[in-house]
Amino acid sequence: MNTKVRVLVVDDSVFFQRRISEILQREPAIQVVGTAGDGISAITEVRRLRPDVVTMDVEMPVMDGISAVKRIMAETPTPIIMFSAYTQEGAEATLNALDAGAVDFLPKRMEHGGGYRDVMGTLLPDRVLTLGRAVPGRIAPRPAISRVHVADGARKGHYRLVVIGASTGGPTAIQKVLTALPAGFALPVLLIVHMPASFTPAYAQRLNAQCAISVKEAADGDPLRPGVALLAPGGKQMVVEQRKAGTVVRIYDGSPGQTYRPSVDVTMSSAAHVFSDKVLAVVMTGMGADGKQAAQLLKQKGATVWTQDQASCVVYGMPQAVEKSGLSDRVLSLPDIGPMIVRES
Repeated sequence: MNTKVRVLVVDDSVFFQRRISEILQREPAIQVVGTAGDGISAITEVRRLRPDVVTMDVEMPVMDGISAVKRIMAETPTPIIMFSAYTQEGAEATLNALDAGAVDFLPKRMEHGGGYRDVMGTLLPDRVLTLGRAVPGRIAPRPAISRVHVADGARKGHYRLVVIGASTGGPTAIQKVLTALPAGFALPVLLIVHMPASFTPAYAQRLNAQCAISVKEAADGDPLRPGVALLAPGGKQMVVEQRKAGTVVRIYDGSPGQTYRPSVDVTMSSAAHVFSDKVLAVVMTGMGADGKQAAQLLKQKGATVWTQDQASCVVYGMPQAVEKSGLSDRVLSLPDIGPMIVRES
């Protein structure tokens, strides 16, 4: 039985097709089953080969990557990783691809120059393996029954801050949560998504245009205000600080050894120190375990931690780490998270 993750590589550059194929095939558990040079060919090859994962360039001739993603997700839902330039234009195109159904994205060039081959040699196979081994149907989530550990409305009016963290699948999932929050929402919101610095401004602008609450990329010293969501800038850390003038966020570079910048653990832990039990933290779809360490501290402080359920996650990594440690007060399906936040606030 073939247990390898089967991958289709789509790019109009033959050079890039070869580079990606070489990186992937160094991993024994991955098999590159085909390549395609444009969106039309990609659709045809997905139908024919039924790969477990597709890697796809955003900009291609004949049919671009975004149009191809829409067609593939409508006809043969498959995890798709987009390759994009880390520029403002690339960010907009990639966010459009995520809206169309792609689940993750990676750079065609690293933001800070060298090391591309080394970094991609680890990142790409890891993401392909994780997505390729996801439970079938996860990419087109089924309705799920939420599991609630405490009574609805038990802490209504108690909270002073909502903090939401996510990674893979997070940009679209957070959009669904925030659009459920009404104008005049009573609490400040902090958002942490694993994104590069060139993407977070465009993502914040997009959310602000789509949501009734205000959304902006956080700047150092921004105050926490009701009905305003602050998005942690890519490549930086965001922490909550109590100052004489009020509660603000501090934005700083963090240390080079930190795995994630921004980090869910870093922001949520700082919120726990400032607001103690008055934090409502939500850990959503994403690879790894970012958020678990903070969840332990939040629970020690008496705060509330919710997690997204497995059925509605693109990747059930971060929420699973929290739930398996017994730190989740509620396990909620994605469509229920926003309304439940409103109900509890």
